[in-house]
Amino acid sequence: MEILGASLRICVDDLEAAVPFYERLAGSRALRFERGGVQVAAVGSFLLMSGPEAELEVLRKVAATIAVKDVEDAHRTLTELGARIVAGPVATPAGRNLIAMHPDGAIFEYVDHGA
Repeated sequence: MEILGASLRICVDDLEAAVPFYERLAGSRALRFERGGVQVAAVGSFLLMSGPEAELEVLRKVAATIAVKDVEDAHRTLTELGARIVAGPVATPAGRNLIAMHPDGAIFEYVDHGA
């Protein structure tokens, strides 16, 4: 499994107010999308999320988003190493993702950018 980078996940009350700060901080424009009632803005290494508290409560349990070259390869490696796949792999607006719980209990999202 090839890890390409990681994004810090930040839940915010007001996405519109938060995005300009992170765009200036990261020096890049936000890529915005919506998933399951949650509004998301990817800005550099930051993944800002805003939405219903019930959805955010679940999202807060995921420590970080890890970009990988191929989610299927990540799935195989994680399974071999004893991680439990909680969700996925599934298609996303940008590629595919899965959620895995590592043997130590840490939860991470793994994403690729698809073809």
